[in-house]
Amino acid sequence: MDIDKVFKALADPGRRRLLDLLHQENGQTLTALCEHMDMTRQAVTQHLQQLEEANLVAIVWQGREKLHYLNPVPLHEIYERWIEKFERSRLGALRDLKKRLEGDEDDKT
Repeated sequence: MDIDKVFKALADPGRRRLLDLLHQENGQTLTALCEHMDMTRQAVTQHLQQLEEANLVAIVWQGREKLHYLNPVPLHEIYERWIEKFERSRLGALRDLKKRLEGDEDDKT
């Protein structure tokens, strides 16, 4: 995975919007995606190409239709590498705070 391409793709709000649209309804055509975007068809196509190069979008041809699918694997890899390890300690701190606020005798976890 080329992590630089993933971060570059995620840096643009238009591309993040496309990923959100595919998350809501996977397997959309360019025409369907363009309906929800405030940009030209050519601009949407260019954004989709960058998302595809970053492996965030996969293409499946169904007859003459080109369908775009969200590929969550690179996002999950980012989560595992950079987010999860920081989240663990915060969740532990929240759990400990909850125990102290509720009292240890009420804790059933």
